[in-house]
Amino acid sequence: MSITLKTVERDDVEILWKMQIEGFSGLLEKYHDYDLSPAAEGMDKVMARFEQPWTTYFFIMADDEKVGAIRIVDKKDGSRKRISPIWIMSEHRNKGYAQQAILEAEKIYGPDNWCLDTILQEKGNLHLYEKLGYHQTGKIDKISDCMDIVFYEKD
Repeated sequence: MSITLKTVERDDVEILWKMQIEGFSGLLEKYHDYDLSPAAEGMDKVMARFEQPWTTYFFIMADDEKVGAIRIVDKKDGSRKRISPIWIMSEHRNKGYAQQAILEAEKIYGPDNWCLDTILQEKGNLHLYEKLGYHQTGKIDKISDCMDIVFYEKD
């Protein structure tokens, strides 16, 4: 099944926020990271990002159903484009949607000069990004005894 990316409009930000809370709730329960987890963010923070001129949110659509979302940061100044965050709703995971969404974003914004970060302990995430050509930069931030953030780039 293939996916499409549909630009999130202002009227859709509350839906996006609710999806984000639900999409990241499992990781919040697992790591108890109330400072950084997207599941712990208020709608005002999502709206503030939405309003940034360099941010575009997309719903990840499969058969006209919102199966997830991706935020692309592109300052158009030569700096790396950034994926932050991307998520697939739990009932739609392990179907290749995240991989397809990243490939679609790369079609729109170009295939190189990207960055992202993820939880080092989430091996499925690491596998996905490495399969798509992202490599670890060597930078790792220790967040807690059970969670580290690892940084990736794609040239």
